[in-house]
Formats: sequence, C-alpha cells, structure tokens
Amino acid sequence: MIILGIDPGSRVTGYGLIRANGSKIEALKYGCIKAKATDFASRRYSQIYEGLQEVLQEIRPDQAAIESLFFGKNVKSAIKLGEARGVALLSIGNLDIPVHEYSPRRVKQAVVGSGAAQKSQVQNMVVKLLGLKEVPKPEDVTDALAIAICHLHSHKNVLEKTTQT
Repeated sequence: MIILGIDPGSRVTGYGLIRANGSKIEALKYGCIKAKATDFASRRYSQIYEGLQEVLQEIRPDQAAIESLFFGKNVKSAIKLGEARGVALLSIGNLDIPVHEYSPRRVKQAVVGSGAAQKSQVQNMVVKLLGLKEVPKPEDVTDALAIAICHLHSHKNVLEKTTQT
C-alpha cells in the first residue's frame, strides 16, 4: 500500500509518500511545494495544485492523509490554511484517491505514542521508522511523512479489528 501524507500550507505544503511492505515502512518520495509569499493567493494555490499533480502523476498512491483543521487565534491564518487544504483535497479528489483526516494530536500519538509529543520527538521517530539518514527539511516535509505513518497505523488497526471479528 502506498500512502500520501500532506501537511498543507499557503506558502509551504509538505508531502510524503510511504510504502508499507509487511512490517517495513519505506519513504518513496518526499518534499515540499514552496509558493512565493509575494505572489497573489490564487497563484500560490495554483502552484500547490500543480505541484501535487506532478507528485500524483509520478507515484499514484492508494490512499492519502491530510492534517485536519485546528482552531487557532489568528482567523486570517486559519482561512488561508483552509484554502490550501481545499486545493490539496481537490488535487487528490480529482484522481478518486480516498483521503483521511487526522488531527495534529492524533498524528503525534500514532508516531510517538503521546499526543503531547514535541516536534523534535516526532521528527526523530519519523527518521527512525523510515530509516532516513537525517530529518527532512523543512519541518512541513517531516510532518507530511508523520501524517502518512499515522494513517498507515490507523489503517492497520482497522484491518486487524475487521479480521478479528
């Protein structure tokens, strides 16, 4: 199974594709789509869409996972994040790829074992679980890989429960 994890942002959208092969997890491709802060919002969102389409054309995942919206103090930032999520969801939806949403706390819980884990703990576990030589940069990339790992763990749990019943 190949899973695409997405950490959406209006300026930087991280992505990570992982493959589960038995108990082994490997990173197939990861990176980020960077939009210029000076571009109009419509151009930034177009860059996100085009960048994700390139990734999806190269490696078509079986499923996708994206970080869910969380409530922050800055309404303007939350709206921009929501717009970037919408563009990412459109990119995935156009290819009929099932997409699942996970809260930041759920991602931390799945990867580290604690929903209150620090960013560095998540990064270290992503490196360890995927056998990477170093922490991917920027942190949006590591977050996207963590989201994909979270979905894999959640998906495995659903399969195990279904098999046991």
